[in-house]
Amino acid sequence: MQTAQNPILRGFNPDPSICRVGEDYYIATSTFHWFPGVELYHSRDLVHWEQLPAPLSRVSQLDLRGDPNSGGIWAPCLSHCDGVFYLIYTNVRNIHGICKDTHNYLVTATDIRGPWSEPVYLNSSGFDPSLFHDDDGRKWLVNMKWDPRFGKHPFDGILLQEYSPAEKKLIGEPVNIFKGTDVRVTEAPHLYKMNGYYYLMVAEGGTSYAHGIQMARSKSITGPYEADPQPLLTTRHDTDYPLQRAGHGCLVDTPDGDLYTVFLCSRPLDKRSILGRETGIAQLSWSEDGWLRLKDGGILPPLTFEVNLPEAPVAPLPEVDSFDMDTLPPRYKTLRLPFTERMGSLRARKGCLRLYGRESILSWNETTLVARRLCAHHTETTVKMDFAPADYQHMAGLTVMYDSYNFFYLHVLGTDEGGRELRIIYRDNMDFFDPLDGGAVSLPDSGSIWLSAEVDHTTLRFSYSVDGEHFTAIGGALNCSNLCDEHYAAMKHEGHTGTFVGMACQDLSGCVEGEVCFADFHLMAYRESDT
Repeated sequence: MQTAQNPILRGFNPDPSICRVGEDYYIATSTFHWFPGVELYHSRDLVHWEQLPAPLSRVSQLDLRGDPNSGGIWAPCLSHCDGVFYLIYTNVRNIHGICKDTHNYLVTATDIRGPWSEPVYLNSSGFDPSLFHDDDGRKWLVNMKWDPRFGKHPFDGILLQEYSPAEKKLIGEPVNIFKGTDVRVTEAPHLYKMNGYYYLMVAEGGTSYAHGIQMARSKSITGPYEADPQPLLTTRHDTDYPLQRAGHGCLVDTPDGDLYTVFLCSRPLDKRSILGRETGIAQLSWSEDGWLRLKDGGILPPLTFEVNLPEAPVAPLPEVDSFDMDTLPPRYKTLRLPFTERMGSLRARKGCLRLYGRESILSWNETTLVARRLCAHHTETTVKMDFAPADYQHMAGLTVMYDSYNFFYLHVLGTDEGGRELRIIYRDNMDFFDPLDGGAVSLPDSGSIWLSAEVDHTTLRFSYSVDGEHFTAIGGALNCSNLCDEHYAAMKHEGHTGTFVGMACQDLSGCVEGEVCFADFHLMAYRESDT
């Protein structure tokens, strides 16, 4: 028996969907405006998880150019049937205002590592689509339905419609099978058939501090569905609990019949979820009247959990990436587009990641940025960079970023006199700030520069070095509590991601062939702890 701690997938890993194939477990999580789309993880014991290559790696499968911050991939659903993996996902093209543009697609693969097919379009009636494989061979899609009308609640229940694999399209008429409980904001549907019932698992309360998992059941797949008198899991009644915002679940069983739910949650600091929404797990049991309950009988997500499976550890990630590699490992993400020769190269200079300057760090189209998620409340990240800017419109450096509305950027740029200098900018929703008050640090005209960022809970400290040994602080102690979903609420926008730290390069003059601005990164060192 193993005892482990939640969350199992730390850092920005929301909206988990889980499935089992034999003794192997797979989880898919949302990636929003980060590329490639949908994170995949593999485990054999539900405790130790290895990140796999992302399935949506081609622009033909997913083009996020122009998608807003926190748009893009919402709530994928991963399932397996008759030797085929099915992945359903939404590309959300608009999230602001009374309308949402939510296009739902399906891709398939016979191997979880790919290749994955070209997408099949399904519908656009709402987000959080999920595919259910019934025991009679039929397949059914469920998703929430969005209502844009004034005077109506925008979450208008759960739609059910049959999917035809032969025709590769939805068939028949959609049926609204469940309007939800009085908690409202009914979303994230998953269907299961157990003990003679169709069980519908949904999330309610919105993906913040009122979030939770609600169950309903029916003898018929089309309903009517009876709601469980109590939520399966929520922290809405205990806002001081270490795990918050718990909800959006998905079920999985073990070969021995034990039943678990994965769920999203966060570890906020003073109501600030700097790490984003993460993934936890809890064991379930059945009540006498046929409802699922947490094994301990309560409704709070467990801080620890037990698993009766053989331990299957995975290799730890290296603390230092030297970029002497052929491809970027799955932990690295880009914004909206894949890492191609237009963005950068691992071959142009041996042992270096070369990034080519493109649009600004604010762009929703073609930004050159390679980043990894923060997974702990205390992290230290250092990069070694070679960069020879020809102008102050050429810049490259180290960013700590939630998205283009909330970020901090320590960067090298050119001067009017042809030299180099170091500056900091940061953005807090609609406002920009300069911790150096218009000043800059002069740098040698040539040679490598080391840039470092320490995130200690909600405090960020930058430093730099010209020899890799002696570091000088720059910018002071910066309050980085804006790097979270909750900060968006003040702007009345939606934020659903988490904090990343990454390497960036911009050429605001416009790249001319043969005169491309670039920066070479020799390494990225990342160390973390939760103390």
